[in-house]
Amino acid sequence: MRCPVCEGGTKVLDSRDGRQGEIRRRRACNDCGHRFTTRERIDEVLPMVVKRSGERQPFDRRKILLSLEIACRKRPVSPESMENAVRAIERWAATCGERGVDSSAIGEQIMHHLHALDPVAYVRFVSVYQSFETIEEFEELLHEMEKAEATDPEGQRTLFGGLEAVERPLPGLRGARRREEGEGEGD
Repeated sequence: MRCPVCEGGTKVLDSRDGRQGEIRRRRACNDCGHRFTTRERIDEVLPMVVKRSGERQPFDRRKILLSLEIACRKRPVSPESMENAVRAIERWAATCGERGVDSSAIGEQIMHHLHALDPVAYVRFVSVYQSFETIEEFEELLHEMEKAEATDPEGQRTLFGGLEAVERPLPGLRGARRREEGEGEGD
């Protein structure tokens, strides 16, 4: 690292973990003694986001954070919780192994994290994301959320015997709704 004042060599005085997964280093110039701070962050290769129209855009964590902030406005959700959710979504996108990720998959990840953070923020996001137009759509989502809370996964038989965790689909996902009771049974 070169000194920003005299272009001389520098030495590291102190290294600490930063707020957003970065490394903060305090440095001093060997020649002029100027002190300054640098921040290092791992360059992750994030996939492109494939929009509904087929357009491809670079992954932008600020858009996800803004979506979370809007949904959580005036709710008791800490900025750290939202930042952790953005990091988890970013990590998911970086490790999914695809060159392009559908924007709908990112939206589902946001819904998943909001569902865990705050139910009101979750309903806000889903209502905009799913383009709710009627009160009945809100009522249906709330009814599905109540059913999901009333369902106890403890003691239920799993399809694949050694799984400890039972993962339920999130309420509000169109096209991924649970079957009504009675359908598909009797096999």
